[in-house]
Amino acid sequence: MAMYLLAGLSFTALAQEPPPLSHDVTGADIEYRVKQGDSLTAIGARFGLEPKLLARQNGLSANARLHPGQPLHVHPPHIVPAVLDDGLLINLPQRMLFNFNQGKLVSAYPVGLGKPSWPTPQGDFRIVNRQTNKPWLVPKSIQEEMRREGKTVLEEVPPGPDNPLGKHWLGLNLWGYGIHGTIAPASIYHFQSHGCIRLHPDDIAELFEQVRVGTPGRLIYQPVLLAVIEDGRILLEVHRDIYKQGIDPARTVRDLAEAHGLSPSIDWPKVDAVIAAQDGLAEEVGHLPGNGSKGPP
Repeated sequence: MAMYLLAGLSFTALAQEPPPLSHDVTGADIEYRVKQGDSLTAIGARFGLEPKLLARQNGLSANARLHPGQPLHVHPPHIVPAVLDDGLLINLPQRMLFNFNQGKLVSAYPVGLGKPSWPTPQGDFRIVNRQTNKPWLVPKSIQEEMRREGKTVLEEVPPGPDNPLGKHWLGLNLWGYGIHGTIAPASIYHFQSHGCIRLHPDDIAELFEQVRVGTPGRLIYQPVLLAVIEDGRILLEVHRDIYKQGIDPARTVRDLAEAHGLSPSIDWPKVDAVIAAQDGLAEEVGHLPGNGSKGPP
């Protein structure tokens, strides 16, 4: 795991005080072998990057068909938006969950979150229960959606292959919300849920063993992250303002840069390109003077 310095907050928060600094980035390069049934969407969901970027990283077309055994290079660097002493940090636009213990990053996972019409809430939370093979008690609101869409209206789904909660459930003190697995792993790193936080079955099994009842957490909304890494490179990561919070990424980057004295060292045309693309991965946009470069993040 590389160590980076980060700055990332919305303009509103920045107007009140400078953003917190962090020293972590996630997303080591991976050499992946395609398995039977894999797709660019499924592999991107597993590792936290858009399928179009995975295709670009491997010189493939966006609709390329994969074959078992095919090698793929996966490069998914994500800046950690803040550091907690302990607990879970979920940055909604970034679609990433970060787990901290004693101020150190223990693990990080891509997540699936609420669709824009049913957003995942923001704010602090606690883990209030841990369950395996939890039946899904279908909320009335989702029953109504089933009825409107002409689907069979279900009140309860027992544990098993049809249960959308998967095998592991971490219930939050935000009523009705939880962090859980899924029977649709390709939905990870997308906004498709009814507000809950989905993880790949392997990831939630690992996280389930790392947290306990009472573990604190925070759901934040930071689509723009600006970082200065140890060798002096300046990185920018920009995500879509998926829940329409009115965040201006260009203004946010300029205010962050001014707050940290970075403006003279930034290549602003590169910043414009990263903002226009909104690819959601850390990209180099400048370099502080007097530092050698060690290559890409």
